[in-house]
Amino acid sequence: MKNFYSNGKLLLTGEYLVLDGAKSLAIPTKFGQEFVVEKIKEPQIIWGSFTHTGACWFEAVFELPKLRLVNCTFASDKEGNAESIAETLLEILKEARNLNPDFLITNHGFVVKTTLTFPRDWGLGSSSTLINSIANWAKVDAFKLLWNSFKGSGYDIACAQNNLPIFYQIENKKPLVSQVAFNPNFKENLFFVHLNQKQDSKEGITRFRESKQDFQKEIKMISAISDAFLNAKLVADFEQLIVEHERIISSVIKLKPVKERLFPDYFGEIKSLGAWGGDFVMVTGDSGTPKYFKNKGYKTILSYSEMVL
Repeated sequence: MKNFYSNGKLLLTGEYLVLDGAKSLAIPTKFGQEFVVEKIKEPQIIWGSFTHTGACWFEAVFELPKLRLVNCTFASDKEGNAESIAETLLEILKEARNLNPDFLITNHGFVVKTTLTFPRDWGLGSSSTLINSIANWAKVDAFKLLWNSFKGSGYDIACAQNNLPIFYQIENKKPLVSQVAFNPNFKENLFFVHLNQKQDSKEGITRFRESKQDFQKEIKMISAISDAFLNAKLVADFEQLIVEHERIISSVIKLKPVKERLFPDYFGEIKSLGAWGGDFVMVTGDSGTPKYFKNKGYKTILSYSEMVL
């Protein structure tokens, strides 16, 4: 039996512009995905994906060594269907074999069980944690597996592999990852609020790519803000950085900042994380923050220490 675990992720700075080389600050979360592989005699992969509550939401059987889908079931009618999920998974497995031709060339099979430790709609990296664990199983480069299978910056893969906050940057089409000491002395004033909807990062990336503009000025500004995030000593300074960061990204992707759009009367500052429009936002505040958001209908509010690894 083999056990793998990959951390979830949050991108604190550099959303969208990280794709074009901005230095970005990202943090691994206390939530992630467990991945267990057990050998069996039958030449099949019997795959089961489980929620954080232990419910099986996706099952599939693949024939080995041909890597052919035999059957699949999906316990929801909300996000696509069983066949599309199975085909995506099959694509990842085939790409892993392209990177390592010996992968899954066996006369036996495997039972694979994946278990998220967070709700699926939280957007903390159900895909990136899966890709990182498959890469570990196949003994291939997780960044190559991601980029050959999907679009994305790869910061989420870096978070899956690191247990400390990181600076992440793409330079000459290669990921640069460095662990950093991001441990703000005002972390009791930081909260993460879920916006009650899951954002498709693929759509956000596609929209950003379609703009085809040169954002070198904005990239330099965001990179500088990433450095400043690390060095902020006062929550007031941190809030100024959030406002400036939101202004820059708003001008790039032509969307209103989340505070202006949803919470104009909030007393602290609010920063989108990752693709704008869904998943978690980071907010500054105090003991009254949870009450404010709960009164607005947002029930999932985590403190910094509850979220960050």
